[in-house]
Amino acid sequence: MAKKFSQLTEPEILALAITLEEEDGRIYGEFAEGLRQDFPASAKLFDEMQAEEDGHRRALIETFRARFGEHIPLVRRQDVKGFVERRPVWRVRPLGLKVVRRQAEIMELETRQFYEHAMSRVGDAAVRKLLGDLAEVERRHSAIAESLEKQLLTPDVQAAEETARRRLFVLQVVQPGLAGLMDGSVSTLAPLFAAAFATRNSLEAFLVGLAASVGAGISMGFAEALSDDGSLTGRGHPWVRGLICGLMTTAGGIGHTLPFLISNFHLALTIAVLVVAAELSAISYIRHRYMDTPFLSAAFQVVVGGVLVFLAGIVIGSS
Repeated sequence: MAKKFSQLTEPEILALAITLEEEDGRIYGEFAEGLRQDFPASAKLFDEMQAEEDGHRRALIETFRARFGEHIPLVRRQDVKGFVERRPVWRVRPLGLKVVRRQAEIMELETRQFYEHAMSRVGDAAVRKLLGDLAEVERRHSAIAESLEKQLLTPDVQAAEETARRRLFVLQVVQPGLAGLMDGSVSTLAPLFAAAFATRNSLEAFLVGLAASVGAGISMGFAEALSDDGSLTGRGHPWVRGLICGLMTTAGGIGHTLPFLISNFHLALTIAVLVVAAELSAISYIRHRYMDTPFLSAAFQVVVGGVLVFLAGIVIGSS
């Protein structure tokens, strides 16, 4: 059962400090390994921070031995109430740079607050001084991290890492999302408008469009998730990509399906056509923004495909 912090003895407080420093150092090492391929400068930063944590741990062990002997009790974060559970973000591959740096800031703040709180829980002057020194070390550690970041992450390096981050974002989020949005916006046009012109009934057209959108979302989601596991392409976790692709596919079809909730068929049809035009414009912009495709070229390609499918639906539904 976890203890309250106030119930810890002075040796247990020092033992917990040793465990915290060791855990933080190992996490920084995982961050470094996870970033090394795509963000080498940031990986070097975390290598330096790991070395700092290792130095703190050695100093704590020496102090413990001098004061309490060779046996260091095992006291971990989960053995003491009040610590926030850490999400194992270091297990994700590839690692996100912003997520890692934010997690590092939280870790430094938490460790510093631990030492400051620990000072108020002990009566021995020597131990209080030690804990105060450690709190000051953590403050300096944050300053060292900032200094190392300025030294290692020069403007050129930051630009290179931003390019790498953008590339990963495109691979892992934009591409599956865009593929889904295009499929949902275009492939559902034919069944939706075929049903609309065949029945002249808004509700029936809505049900057909809803079924087509959800079905296409499920199909595209599984197709994207099973296309590759991301280990060689760097496209990230397959099921995350599949979820993004599936949701965007459904959203692309739902957009021009929702107007058919309007009972007035002609009004619903007019709004649906306007929504289709907005969807195709959005797809063209995304292709231009993230795929470096000239906007007019992207618009022409998307609009031609969309118009052909739209006309196919009208012809079939009117026949």
